[in-house]
Amino acid sequence: MSDPSTPVRVLLADDQALIRTGFAALVASAPDLEVVAQAEDGVQALALVREHRPDVVVMDVRMPRLDGLGATREISADPELAGVHVLVLTTFETDAHVAEAVRAGAAGFLGKDVEPADFLDAIRTVAAGEALLSPSATRSLIRRYLAAPDTEAYVPRGVRESELTPRELEVVSLVALGLDNAEIAERLVVSPLTAKTHVTRAMGKLGARDRAQVVVWAYRSGLVPPTEG
Repeated sequence: MSDPSTPVRVLLADDQALIRTGFAALVASAPDLEVVAQAEDGVQALALVREHRPDVVVMDVRMPRLDGLGATREISADPELAGVHVLVLTTFETDAHVAEAVRAGAAGFLGKDVEPADFLDAIRTVAAGEALLSPSATRSLIRRYLAAPDTEAYVPRGVRESELTPRELEVVSLVALGLDNAEIAERLVVSPLTAKTHVTRAMGKLGARDRAQVVVWAYRSGLVPPTEG
């Protein structure tokens, strides 16, 4: 997670200069966010991510040389970039793109028609280690695709359910159903801080870099059946 006392460092990756410029101006308008670099394709994005180690990469899907999903997979697979979270942003908000973004290790997915305030909030959300999907990315979609046998995303550690405490398993199942820390706290009748602590400990045991990867583990391990909900 980023330090709340310092701005969230953002890298923008999009092959259209006009879009990058617009996003850069929008990010610059928020005192708690800053743009540290801009890339026009996936190859350049990877190089700049390794150079600047941003908190969040706003990644377009369709880019030359290496597309955004390929670049996201590279970032997710590099242990040295464990603190980098990817927010995929695209004009083409299809089921396949949402699924592939999650499989690739993205922490968030939004369409480019997102409202400015929601865009900035999305950056803050993924920087905090939360998973974020646009409203059209429904739970049923996530269940269907994450349960698919050809999933290529984050491969969870060989962690068995017995290695998590009963409370951690309960928390993980609630994360997989889309609940945030406040909602988990309300469901379990505990404080938000306690709920956050349980989530953080479970993430550590699973080797998950963010809540999106907790969701992947929950469904792939069978803790939450694909048909549930």
